[in-house]
Amino acid sequence: MAGTGMTLMRNHLDDYKCDANEAVKFKLVRDEKDLENDDGFNPDMTHQIFGEQESIFGYKDLSVQLYYSAAKLNTYLSIKYTDKVSPEKDNGLQPDNITEALSKEMPPGYYTNLDDFSAVLAKDANFKPYGDLLHSYTINKDGVDRQFEIYKTTIDCPGFREYHERLQTFILFFIDAASFIDADDERWSFYLLFEKYKDNGNPMYAIAGYMTVYKYYAYPCSNRPRISQVLVLPPFQKQGHGAQLLQTFYNSCYGDSDILDITVEDPSENFQRLRDYVDARNCMKLKSFQPEKLYEGFDDDMPHEARLKLKLNRKQSRRIYEILRLKCTSEADKEKFKQYRLDVKRRLNIPFQKNGRDFEKLQKALKPEELSTTLSCMSMEQRHQYLEKAFEEEIEQYKHVIERLNMA
Repeated sequence: MAGTGMTLMRNHLDDYKCDANEAVKFKLVRDEKDLENDDGFNPDMTHQIFGEQESIFGYKDLSVQLYYSAAKLNTYLSIKYTDKVSPEKDNGLQPDNITEALSKEMPPGYYTNLDDFSAVLAKDANFKPYGDLLHSYTINKDGVDRQFEIYKTTIDCPGFREYHERLQTFILFFIDAASFIDADDERWSFYLLFEKYKDNGNPMYAIAGYMTVYKYYAYPCSNRPRISQVLVLPPFQKQGHGAQLLQTFYNSCYGDSDILDITVEDPSENFQRLRDYVDARNCMKLKSFQPEKLYEGFDDDMPHEARLKLKLNRKQSRRIYEILRLKCTSEADKEKFKQYRLDVKRRLNIPFQKNGRDFEKLQKALKPEELSTTLSCMSMEQRHQYLEKAFEEEIEQYKHVIERLNMA
């Protein structure tokens, strides 16, 4: 009987467990009418708030609403449910403290009363973007022209410190393994993406994304900017804004003789693809990356010109070379594709000489003694299998970039 009772208890409690990724919903609010519609977007991940299982326990029909005013990012938090567990009726069980979990990451001053939040929406009309305007452009979405602007600022810009504290909360839900930066370090710079629109004839702004860049020292007397965080918010994704943001940053670097080259901090697969696309598009205009040169193999002219004109480092130059050579190499041309395959595999073989991108992957996955054993114990057949698999994975990534280049 006791076992039956525990089973019934577990079945009963199943209704009080929910997927945090589905329960949490964001909304960028431009006016009071937005409060009444069902628009919004869910997070990509919640493990950095609610744990690895990305679940919330203790509530039935849970809805966690996080509303941000579109310009100033004033924030409203609402937690709704039809029932929750209690120690009195559920053998001492306590529901997860959602407010506490979110409050650890959200700056103080958010609203929990919808009327109070609604009252401050009008203040967005006074909002002006922080920093200096670097670039403006227009995209056509659903037959409507929409205008966007990119600004560069620093933490010292009046009001931006508090604004950044609200803005950075998004990264925990949309960038894996993200952490808040030490914004007090003066070597950080911020690139902000806004949509500019009209409301009753008056210009208004809505945040669409942002990027952070850290300026590292490069011996002997240069600096090396490192892209740290890049986020385009879901309502604005797949519209080309990431490429605009990255290219705008690049443009600000090209004329700076103090910059040696540009690096990226632990890029995600999606960002690497974006970076590859922008870099390949730019390298296609360089003399050393023309098809007749690509067929001859990777030479010193390529990284030299790419660094001189585009601030690309050697590692990324090599990657772009492989992408562009594949772009102009037909798989139907057996000999040319064979030469391409051998060229890429020679580079992929470098891990066995303890160097290169794939060696870095092995380093992360294995302890030093395991790594040494793995490489030394591989038979020739195993090595060939590893190289073939690595080649196919790289080619798959490259083809995504080439497809976008062809569409552009």
